[in-house]
Amino acid sequence: MTEAETLSLAQEATAHWEGCTAPRLLSHRENAVFAIALSGGRRGVLRLHRRGYQSADAIRSELWWMQALAGAGVAVPCPEPTRDGALLAHLDDGRVASVLSWIAGTPLASGAGPLDGGAAEQLRRFVELGHAIGKLHVATDRLTLPQGFSRPHWDIDGLLGPAPFWGRFWDHPAASDAEAILLQEARRFARERLSAYAAAGGDHGLIHADLMRENVLFDGPRAHLIDFDDCGFGFRIYDLGTALVPNLEEPELDAIATGLLEGYADERGLNDDDLAMLPVFVMLRTLASVGWTMPRLTSDDPRIRAYLNRAVRTAHAVMEGRPLFRIG
Repeated sequence: MTEAETLSLAQEATAHWEGCTAPRLLSHRENAVFAIALSGGRRGVLRLHRRGYQSADAIRSELWWMQALAGAGVAVPCPEPTRDGALLAHLDDGRVASVLSWIAGTPLASGAGPLDGGAAEQLRRFVELGHAIGKLHVATDRLTLPQGFSRPHWDIDGLLGPAPFWGRFWDHPAASDAEAILLQEARRFARERLSAYAAAGGDHGLIHADLMRENVLFDGPRAHLIDFDDCGFGFRIYDLGTALVPNLEEPELDAIATGLLEGYADERGLNDDDLAMLPVFVMLRTLASVGWTMPRLTSDDPRIRAYLNRAVRTAHAVMEGRPLFRIG
């Protein structure tokens, strides 16, 4: 779909919301995302949801969760109801659209560039991110999910089963024979560790599941979490592992990990089993990201090799018992 066609679809979508006008394309990755004007001089975000990724029921469930979190004081966007009071709109081409409140702020970072600031600044920011993740999990445990609530499962099968939610990472066509063997070994290793963790009562519930740098906005000192498109049911520590993965090459990784865990533990306890499993969840995210590239990136995209290299390095370290970071 061309940019002009996407804009035309966005203009169709705005008719479903009172006072919704002037869509301006912000990004077009999983979803097409637009900045919009809302009634009362407010700003908002219009999402045209990608076909075939999440069902209408799953998107409606995502929006219900965000609405409940915002109502509980968690720093997340809040859905804007349509003219008919619904949380999403069905468009003529079969897509669905939703509108969220605008969250002002600056991303933690964009892409793979280095983080700003030294160790003290990065520790402070990741303490705040840990607080935000902990608050999200605590508030979620106080909710009663409505009948029909439907979201993907980032559980053992969702990450490591025969058809993981983001794809069979061990079958990536760009992986060498040696890399494919290592990815299979990492899959077996992770399944054993996850199975034992789950049997011991590892914390499980709704998670954000995609806490990348661009999905964390800072407005002053407070961290806001956005883009819940991949949220679902999974191990809570996966959210912490996901937040660490983009920073594995940062020189201040120890301070980053220390801050993240300190902030989270202020809101929600972490036990020795959780801490021991954190490197495994970091590895799991690097593996899942390899699978993510398969249906989305062209074969010459440099991210494919970068993600494979990162997964191989991380898997070697975790399976050999070498620390990825040290908590100060």
